[in-house]
Amino acid sequence: MRIALISDIHGNDIALETVLKDIKSAGGIDQIVCLGDVANLGPDPCSVVARLRDVNCPCVLGNHDAFLFDRDLIHQYTEVDYIIEAVDWCRDQLTQDDIDWMGDFHRVLEVLMENSGSLIAFHGSPLSHMDNILSRTPDAEVDRMIQGLNGEILACGHTHIQMVRQHRGRLIINPGSVGLPFREFLIRNTPQLMDHAEYAIITSENGTLGVESRRVFLDKRAMFQAAKASSNPMRAWLMEEYS
Repeated sequence: MRIALISDIHGNDIALETVLKDIKSAGGIDQIVCLGDVANLGPDPCSVVARLRDVNCPCVLGNHDAFLFDRDLIHQYTEVDYIIEAVDWCRDQLTQDDIDWMGDFHRVLEVLMENSGSLIAFHGSPLSHMDNILSRTPDAEVDRMIQGLNGEILACGHTHIQMVRQHRGRLIINPGSVGLPFREFLIRNTPQLMDHAEYAIITSENGTLGVESRRVFLDKRAMFQAAKASSNPMRAWLMEEYS
Protein backbone atom coordinates (compact mmCIF):
# COMPACT_ATOMS: atom_id res chain seq x y z
CA MET A 1 0.00 0.00 0.00
CA ARG A 2 1.28 3.47 -0.89
CA ILE A 3 -0.08 6.70 0.61
CA ALA A 4 0.92 10.19 -0.55
CA LEU A 5 0.82 12.83 2.18
CA ILE A 6 0.29 16.44 1.15
CA SER A 7 -0.11 19.42 3.45
CA ASP A 8 -0.12 23.22 3.72
CA ILE A 9 -1.02 24.02 0.11
CA HIS A 10 -2.08 27.56 1.07
CA GLY A 11 -3.81 28.51 -2.16
CA ASN A 12 -0.82 27.75 -4.40
CA ASP A 13 -2.46 26.05 -7.37
CA ILE A 14 0.79 25.82 -9.37
CA ALA A 15 2.52 23.94 -6.57
CA LEU A 16 -0.46 21.62 -6.06
CA GLU A 17 -0.63 20.70 -9.74
CA THR A 18 3.13 20.07 -9.79
CA VAL A 19 2.88 17.74 -6.79
CA LEU A 20 -0.15 15.88 -8.17
CA LYS A 21 1.76 15.32 -11.42
CA ASP A 22 4.73 13.97 -9.46
CA ILE A 23 2.46 11.70 -7.41
CA LYS A 24 1.09 10.27 -10.65
CA SER A 25 4.57 9.72 -12.05
CA ALA A 26 5.67 7.98 -8.82
CA GLY A 27 3.08 5.30 -9.56
CA GLY A 28 1.17 2.86 -7.43
CA ILE A 29 -0.36 5.43 -5.07
CA ASP A 30 -3.47 3.97 -3.44
CA GLN A 31 -4.52 7.03 -1.45
CA ILE A 32 -3.73 10.73 -1.14
CA VAL A 33 -4.23 12.23 2.32
CA CYS A 34 -4.22 16.00 2.85
CA LEU A 35 -3.13 17.30 6.26
CA GLY A 36 -4.82 20.69 6.06
CA ASP A 37 -4.33 24.41 5.34
CA VAL A 38 -5.52 24.06 1.78
CA ALA A 39 -6.66 27.44 0.42
CA ASN A 40 -5.72 30.29 2.72
CA LEU A 41 -3.05 32.99 2.13
CA GLY A 42 -2.10 32.19 -1.48
CA PRO A 43 -3.29 33.72 -4.76
CA ASP A 44 -5.52 30.87 -6.02
CA PRO A 45 -7.81 29.61 -3.23
CA CYS A 46 -10.68 28.75 -5.57
CA SER A 47 -8.55 26.70 -7.96
CA VAL A 48 -7.00 24.74 -5.10
CA VAL A 49 -10.37 23.91 -3.54
CA ALA A 50 -11.80 22.86 -6.90
CA ARG A 51 -8.81 20.61 -7.60
CA LEU A 52 -8.90 18.96 -4.19
CA ARG A 53 -12.62 18.36 -4.51
CA ASP A 54 -11.92 16.72 -7.85
CA VAL A 55 -9.17 14.52 -6.35
CA ASN A 56 -11.63 13.59 -3.57
CA CYS A 57 -8.96 12.80 -0.98
CA PRO A 58 -9.66 12.85 2.75
CA CYS A 59 -8.55 16.11 4.38
CA VAL A 60 -7.60 17.04 7.92
CA LEU A 61 -8.64 20.40 9.35
CA GLY A 62 -5.82 22.93 9.57
CA ASN A 63 -5.83 26.19 11.48
CA HIS A 64 -6.03 28.25 8.28
CA ASP A 65 -8.99 26.18 7.12
CA ALA A 66 -10.75 26.92 10.41
CA PHE A 67 -9.98 30.65 10.06
CA LEU A 68 -12.15 30.73 6.94
CA PHE A 69 -15.34 29.72 8.71
CA ASP A 70 -14.54 31.14 12.17
CA ARG A 71 -13.59 34.80 11.70
CA ASP A 72 -12.52 35.37 15.31
CA LEU A 73 -10.24 32.34 15.60
CA ILE A 74 -7.29 33.92 13.81
CA HIS A 75 -6.77 36.34 16.69
CA GLN A 76 -5.64 33.38 18.79
CA TYR A 77 -2.90 32.85 16.21
CA THR A 78 -1.73 36.28 15.01
CA GLU A 79 -2.47 40.00 15.02
CA VAL A 80 -0.35 40.75 11.93
CA ASP A 81 -2.54 42.96 9.75
CA TYR A 82 -1.56 41.67 6.30
CA ILE A 83 -2.12 38.05 7.34
CA ILE A 84 -5.57 38.84 8.73
CA GLU A 85 -6.36 40.84 5.57
CA ALA A 86 -5.18 37.94 3.37
CA VAL A 87 -7.45 35.54 5.27
CA ASP A 88 -10.40 37.89 4.74
CA TRP A 89 -9.53 38.19 1.05
CA CYS A 90 -9.36 34.41 0.58
CA ARG A 91 -12.67 33.98 2.38
CA ASP A 92 -14.27 36.48 0.00
CA GLN A 93 -13.00 34.55 -3.05
CA LEU A 94 -14.55 31.24 -1.98
CA THR A 95 -18.18 30.25 -2.22
CA GLN A 96 -20.16 29.29 0.87
CA ASP A 97 -20.27 25.76 -0.50
CA ASP A 98 -16.46 25.68 -0.59
CA ILE A 99 -16.24 26.89 3.01
CA ASP A 100 -18.88 24.38 4.12
CA TRP A 101 -16.83 21.65 2.42
CA MET A 102 -13.80 22.59 4.52
CA GLY A 103 -15.98 22.59 7.62
CA ASP A 104 -16.36 18.82 7.15
CA PHE A 105 -12.60 18.17 7.33
CA HIS A 106 -11.48 15.62 9.93
CA ARG A 107 -9.96 16.76 13.21
CA VAL A 108 -8.08 13.45 13.43
CA LEU A 109 -8.10 10.82 10.67
CA GLU A 110 -7.16 7.14 10.87
CA VAL A 111 -6.06 5.25 7.75
CA LEU A 112 -5.42 1.51 7.90
CA MET A 113 -2.00 0.50 6.52
CA GLU A 114 -2.58 -3.23 6.02
CA ASN A 115 0.17 -5.17 7.86
CA SER A 116 1.80 -1.98 9.18
CA GLY A 117 -1.12 -1.05 11.42
CA SER A 118 -2.68 2.38 11.14
CA LEU A 119 -1.71 5.90 10.17
CA ILE A 120 -3.13 8.65 12.41
CA ALA A 121 -3.26 12.03 10.64
CA PHE A 122 -3.77 15.49 12.14
CA HIS A 123 -2.60 19.04 11.43
CA GLY A 124 -0.67 20.43 14.41
CA SER A 125 -1.41 17.82 17.05
CA PRO A 126 -4.52 15.84 18.04
CA LEU A 127 -5.08 18.47 20.75
CA SER A 128 -4.83 21.59 18.57
CA HIS A 129 -4.29 22.45 14.91
CA MET A 130 -1.99 25.26 16.13
CA ASP A 131 0.49 22.97 17.96
CA ASN A 132 3.99 22.48 16.54
CA ILE A 133 5.76 19.11 16.46
CA LEU A 134 9.36 19.53 15.33
CA SER A 135 12.45 17.33 15.41
CA ARG A 136 13.60 19.30 18.45
CA THR A 137 10.29 19.28 20.38
CA PRO A 138 11.02 17.67 23.80
CA ASP A 139 9.86 14.07 24.17
CA ALA A 140 7.66 14.92 27.15
CA GLU A 141 5.87 17.60 25.11
CA VAL A 142 5.28 15.17 22.26
CA ASP A 143 3.97 12.62 24.78
CA ARG A 144 1.46 15.19 26.02
CA MET A 145 0.25 16.03 22.52
CA ILE A 146 -0.18 12.44 21.28
CA GLN A 147 -1.42 10.88 24.51
CA GLY A 148 -4.02 8.18 23.85
CA LEU A 149 -3.16 7.63 20.17
CA ASN A 150 -2.49 4.05 19.13
CA GLY A 151 -1.28 4.42 15.53
CA GLU A 152 2.16 3.14 14.56
CA ILE A 153 2.60 6.09 12.18
CA LEU A 154 1.62 9.67 13.02
CA ALA A 155 1.39 12.29 10.28
CA CYS A 156 1.24 16.04 10.92
CA GLY A 157 1.68 19.31 9.06
CA HIS A 158 1.49 22.96 10.18
CA THR A 159 5.21 23.71 10.65
CA HIS A 160 6.05 23.78 6.89
CA ILE A 161 9.18 21.77 7.75
CA GLN A 162 9.78 18.25 6.40
CA MET A 163 10.50 15.73 9.16
CA VAL A 164 10.72 12.02 9.89
CA ARG A 165 11.11 11.46 13.63
CA GLN A 166 11.24 8.24 15.64
CA HIS A 167 9.44 8.76 18.95
CA ARG A 168 9.36 5.88 21.43
CA GLY A 169 9.18 3.36 18.60
CA ARG A 170 6.62 5.18 16.48
CA LEU A 171 7.27 7.27 13.39
CA ILE A 172 6.13 10.89 13.22
CA ILE A 173 6.10 12.22 9.67
CA ASN A 174 5.67 15.77 8.42
CA PRO A 175 5.58 15.90 4.60
CA GLY A 176 6.43 19.62 4.59
CA SER A 177 4.49 22.24 2.68
CA VAL A 178 3.21 22.02 -0.88
CA GLY A 179 2.62 25.74 -1.26
CA LEU A 180 4.83 27.60 1.25
CA PRO A 181 7.88 25.50 2.24
CA PHE A 182 9.93 27.33 4.88
CA ARG A 183 13.73 27.40 4.91
CA GLU A 184 13.56 27.36 8.71
CA PHE A 185 10.87 27.35 11.38
CA LEU A 186 10.23 30.83 12.76
CA ILE A 187 7.71 31.98 15.35
CA ARG A 188 7.63 35.76 14.93
CA ASN A 189 9.92 36.67 12.02
CA THR A 190 8.86 36.48 8.37
CA PRO A 191 9.89 33.11 6.87
CA GLN A 192 11.91 32.65 3.70
CA LEU A 193 10.39 30.34 1.09
CA MET A 194 12.23 27.64 -0.84
CA ASP A 195 12.05 26.92 -4.57
CA HIS A 196 10.20 23.61 -4.42
CA ALA A 197 7.03 21.89 -3.27
CA GLU A 198 7.23 19.22 -0.60
CA TYR A 199 5.28 16.05 0.10
CA ALA A 200 5.88 12.47 1.27
CA ILE A 201 5.06 8.89 0.26
CA ILE A 202 4.58 6.07 2.77
CA THR A 203 4.94 2.52 1.43
CA SER A 204 3.85 -0.57 3.34
CA GLU A 205 4.65 -3.85 1.60
CA ASN A 206 5.33 -7.39 2.86
CA GLY A 207 6.05 -6.20 6.39
CA THR A 208 8.40 -3.44 5.25
CA LEU A 209 7.61 0.21 5.87
CA GLY A 210 9.23 3.01 3.89
CA VAL A 211 8.98 6.80 4.09
CA GLU A 212 10.10 8.97 1.20
CA SER A 213 10.27 12.75 1.62
CA ARG A 214 10.04 14.34 -1.82
CA ARG A 215 10.88 17.80 -3.16
CA VAL A 216 9.65 18.91 -6.56
CA PHE A 217 11.11 22.07 -8.05
CA LEU A 218 8.65 24.73 -9.17
CA ASP A 219 8.35 27.32 -11.91
CA LYS A 220 9.07 30.44 -9.85
CA ARG A 221 8.28 32.71 -12.77
CA ALA A 222 4.79 31.24 -13.08
CA MET A 223 4.21 31.69 -9.34
CA PHE A 224 5.48 35.28 -9.55
CA GLN A 225 2.97 35.98 -12.31
CA ALA A 226 0.16 34.32 -10.34
CA ALA A 227 0.93 36.49 -7.33
CA LYS A 228 1.22 39.61 -9.51
CA ALA A 229 -2.18 38.96 -11.11
CA SER A 230 -3.81 38.59 -7.69
CA SER A 231 -5.21 41.29 -5.41
CA ASN A 232 -4.30 39.23 -2.35
CA PRO A 233 -2.92 41.47 0.44
CA MET A 234 0.13 39.16 0.62
CA ARG A 235 0.83 39.81 -3.07
CA ALA A 236 3.95 41.98 -2.53
CA TRP A 237 5.61 39.47 -0.20
CA LEU A 238 4.84 36.55 -2.50
CA MET A 239 6.22 38.42 -5.51
CA GLU A 240 9.41 39.21 -3.59
CA GLU A 241 9.84 35.55 -2.58
CA TYR A 242 9.27 34.33 -6.14
CA SER A 243 11.44 36.97 -7.85
